[in-house]
Amino acid sequence: MNRGAPELLFMCGAVSQYLGAVVAVGLFEELSPGATGWLRVLGAAAIIVVLRRTWRRRFDRSTLFDAAKFGVALAAMNLAFYLAIDELPLGNAVAIEFLGPLAVAAFGTRTLRSGGTLILAVMGVVILAGVEAEGTVRGVSFALLAAVFWAMYIVLGQRVARSPAAIDGLGLGMLAGAIAISPFGVPDVTAALGTPWLLALGLATGLLSNVIPYGIDQLVMQQVDQRRFALLQALLPVTATLIGLIFLVQVPSLRDLTGITLVIVSITLSRS
Repeated sequence: MNRGAPELLFMCGAVSQYLGAVVAVGLFEELSPGATGWLRVLGAAAIIVVLRRTWRRRFDRSTLFDAAKFGVALAAMNLAFYLAIDELPLGNAVAIEFLGPLAVAAFGTRTLRSGGTLILAVMGVVILAGVEAEGTVRGVSFALLAAVFWAMYIVLGQRVARSPAAIDGLGLGMLAGAIAISPFGVPDVTAALGTPWLLALGLATGLLSNVIPYGIDQLVMQQVDQRRFALLQALLPVTATLIGLIFLVQVPSLRDLTGITLVIVSITLSRS
């Protein structure tokens, strides 16, 4: 992979991921965040398993267990993120949950600089946590929970990406994840079975927000180390803010921009 290629791939994946989030936000009036998240994970798993014909492949028990752990972390991250953006603007939620990859990057260096960048990022999150909106506490809490699962996604995902399973592991993992979060989504999905277009849009979020960006992640994880991968995630808060502005008319306040900027600056410093 040549220089600059990871950044380009991430931009493509990020745009797809947050366009999927725009679709999801539009569905929240008809489907709960839990139902939308479940459809997203299940739809993505089905697409990958069918296209790859994963059932024709054989993997050892250890590989399958790693894929399952990865998939549960991924599904939990998706669910927590949807619960967060049901309460917060898209860019704010992504900036807060970015503490997860930042912690992975900081742990990978363990230097005074990495500690300083982590503090800077925390300051940005504290600023973002003060957004004026009903349900802010819930939204921030869910975004922080998503951050924990995002860190797990990075650590476990690299193991799967470099295993014999790779992309197949992503599909099998998401299938396990869909089963794990089914109590949060299945009850509401059954109520929407009579509205096919809702189910179709819910499944479409799986293609936009999981298959494309996470498939790209698997390719990049094969080429870069854990810390570099975590740092590349700095492109996501910016992308999410722009997508939220353009498609959801979520205009960030000066306070929001300050918090998001602190998170991004912290990553820039940690890369220098």
